[in-house]
Amino acid sequence: MKRTRILLLAVTGLAVAFFAQRVAAEEDVELKARLQLVEATVAQLQHAMKVGLITPAQLVRMYRARIDAYDKAGPHVNAFLFVNPKAEAQARALGKQPDGDKSRPLFGIPILLKDNIDTADMPTTAGSVALAGSIPPDDAFITKKLRQAGAIILGKGTLTEFANFIALAMPTGYSSLGGFGFNPYDPRELPGGDGRPVLQTGGSSSGPGISVNANLVTIAIGTETSGSILSPASANGVVGIKPTVGLVSRNGIIPITADQDTAGPIARTVTDAALLLGVIAGHDPADPATAACLTPGKCFSNYTRFLHKNALKGARIAVVTPIPANRADIMNAAMDVLRAQGAHVELLPSPFPAQLGTCVSVPAPTDCSTVLLYGQKRDLNAYLAATPGAPRKTLGEIVAFNSTFNPPMKYGQAIFEAAQQLDVSPGSADTLRYQADRAEDLKRSRGALDAVYNGPDGIKGTADDFDAILASANNFAATPAKAGYPSITVPGGFVPPTAPIANPFPSGVTFSGPAFSEPTLIGLAYAFEQATHHRQPPASTPPLPSDSVSRP
Repeated sequence: MKRTRILLLAVTGLAVAFFAQRVAAEEDVELKARLQLVEATVAQLQHAMKVGLITPAQLVRMYRARIDAYDKAGPHVNAFLFVNPKAEAQARALGKQPDGDKSRPLFGIPILLKDNIDTADMPTTAGSVALAGSIPPDDAFITKKLRQAGAIILGKGTLTEFANFIALAMPTGYSSLGGFGFNPYDPRELPGGDGRPVLQTGGSSSGPGISVNANLVTIAIGTETSGSILSPASANGVVGIKPTVGLVSRNGIIPITADQDTAGPIARTVTDAALLLGVIAGHDPADPATAACLTPGKCFSNYTRFLHKNALKGARIAVVTPIPANRADIMNAAMDVLRAQGAHVELLPSPFPAQLGTCVSVPAPTDCSTVLLYGQKRDLNAYLAATPGAPRKTLGEIVAFNSTFNPPMKYGQAIFEAAQQLDVSPGSADTLRYQADRAEDLKRSRGALDAVYNGPDGIKGTADDFDAILASANNFAATPAKAGYPSITVPGGFVPPTAPIANPFPSGVTFSGPAFSEPTLIGLAYAFEQATHHRQPPASTPPLPSDSVSRP
C-alpha cells in the first residue's frame, strides 16, 4: 500500500508539473499574441518587439496617438512642450535587436526628457520664452547614453519654468513657454482662478511625471535640486529616483546649482526606474562630481539586480516625524506593510534638526542659504556661454528680456532679479557668503542624516544602524538634497478628495539613504511595491483602440 501511495503521489506530482508547464506555455503564447500599451513595462514592450508583434516605429505611432488624444486635446494634460518629429524615423533606424544582444537595454523604448536636458535635434528651453528655440550644440551626456542604449527621445517635457527657481509663488507645472500642466487624476482648471489646475502636478519635473502617469510614454527623465523628481512622481502615482549627486552627469543640463542638481528616472514601476538608472549612471570626464563612479561599488550599470522581494526582511527603517495629518493614514498603512514584511520600523523621537531655508532676495538675510541663488547665476551663465545657439547669453540678458516681454510674466521673476545682483567673482563678499552657506548646509544636512543612519550608538557599521529614512511624498526632500544623498519615492496609496478636487489622488512614500545607497533603496522600494501594488492608471486617459495589438 505504501509503495502504491508513493507511486500515486509521484504520478500526481508529474501531472501538476505538466499542467503548470502547459499553463505557462499558454500564457507565453497569449503574451506573444497580444499587447496592451497602457501600463506596459519596458520588458513587455521589448518582448512584443522581439516576437514581431510590433516594431519600434509602430510603438512610437501608438504613443503619438495617445499624445494626440490626451496631451493637447481631451483632458489636455499638457505633458509635452515639444514632440520629436523625427522619432518614428529614428525608431526605424534602430534596425532589429539581435537575439542575446544586451548592449541596448532600452532598445526601441520611447522616453521623454524634461526640457532642461540638452538634445541637439530639439530645442532646450527650461520652459522660458527667453530661451524659445534654443538649440544646444550637442546632446547632454545622459542623452547620448540613452540613445546608445536604444531609447527613442519622444520629446521634451513641460516643467515649472527654470526648475521652479525664477519667481515667487509660481504654481508647480507652469512655465511662460508651455503654460500649465494638469494632473491626469483631475485634469481641470481651478474655477475662477488664473488657469492653474485643481490638483497640483508636482514639480518641477511636471511633464515627465504627467506623461508617465498618463501612459503617453514608457519612461522619463526628470531633474532635481530639491524635490523636483520626488514631487511630480508622488503627485502622479509613479516611481521617481533622485540619485546621489555624482552618480549621474549634469553635463548639458540647464542648472540651478551644480552643488545639488541631478537627473533621475521617472517610471511606473521600480523595475523600469532601476533599469533606466543603470543606463544614465556613470563617470563623465566633463563632470568632476562623477569621478566618484571610478570607485568600485559606488555606481552600477545594472540596478535591476538589486530588485529583491524580501529586501524589507530585517531592514531597519526610521520614520520622519511629525507625519502630515492628511497623509497619516497612508503613512501608517505603509509602516504596517513594512513591519509585516519583516522590517524594524521606528519613529524618530523628535522633529528633524532644522536646516537653513533658501534665500530668494538680496541683500540676503542671515538665516538662509545663498547656495541656490548664487549657483543660479554662476552655473546658468556657464551653461549659456557653452550654448552658442541660445538667444540670451547671460542671466542678465534673460532678466532684461523678461522685463519687457508682452504679455508680462505671469508670476514675475523676483528670484532671477535677486540672483543677478550677486557678485560671483572669486573673493567677493557674495562668494565668501556662498562658501560659508554651502559649508553650513553640508554640516547640518549630512550631520543630521548620518546621525540617524549610524544608529543610536553613533557608530557606522554596527547592528543599530538604519538602512533608510521613510517620509511622506516629497516632504523630506530638502535635507537629502542639500547633503547630495539619494531618495526614491514609490506609490503609497490615495488621499480622499476635498473640494474642489473631485477624485482621490495619489501620494508616495519616500525612502532616503546615505550617499550611493541606491542599491539598498531600490530593494526596499521594490519590496514595498510588490507587497502593495498601489499604482492605478488615471481614468482621464483610458486605453484607445489603437493601444491594443493582437495576432491570431
